[in-house]
Amino acid sequence: MNPKRLFRQVHYWLSLAIFVPAAIMFVAGGFLMLKKEIEWIQPGTERGVAEAQLPEVSFEQMLDAARAHPEAGIEEWSDIDRIDLRVDRGIAKLRANSGWEVQVDTQTSEVLKVAYRRSDVIEQIHDGSFFADWVKLYIFLPTGVLLIIMWGTGAYLFLLPRIAKSKKQRAKKPA
Repeated sequence: MNPKRLFRQVHYWLSLAIFVPAAIMFVAGGFLMLKKEIEWIQPGTERGVAEAQLPEVSFEQMLDAARAHPEAGIEEWSDIDRIDLRVDRGIAKLRANSGWEVQVDTQTSEVLKVAYRRSDVIEQIHDGSFFADWVKLYIFLPTGVLLIIMWGTGAYLFLLPRIAKSKKQRAKKPA
């Protein structure tokens, strides 16, 4: 079989096979690229009163400050997924299991911002783990591999006529 025809067929059929998962990956990836620009996706990081200093308040005081905001759903330590300490900005981000984020000043324990954080869910959609772990491994991972193959076949199909034209022009030139 002619390589050009084979690559065209491979490119054609792979595009059908990966259409839906690739579309999901592309759209979610676009949102992730904009997460620092759009507050709806990920809350912007505030600045505390004293930047680039070690925290003066304890973790317990930060937890107490977060408890004052029931929308975050933080009552005890098990309600917190992680704490992101930003010493350079003087804040701690308490990220709740509920998807909410509470930003606390590390010098005064004042709550600077409470907002829902969508970027984590969008990231799970992007890598397929939102649907199920097996979707991530057996649909989204192969989609990524197939996209690399499509990139190769597409590059070949794009470059083939240009290479042929260049060879033809060189053959016409007298030596």
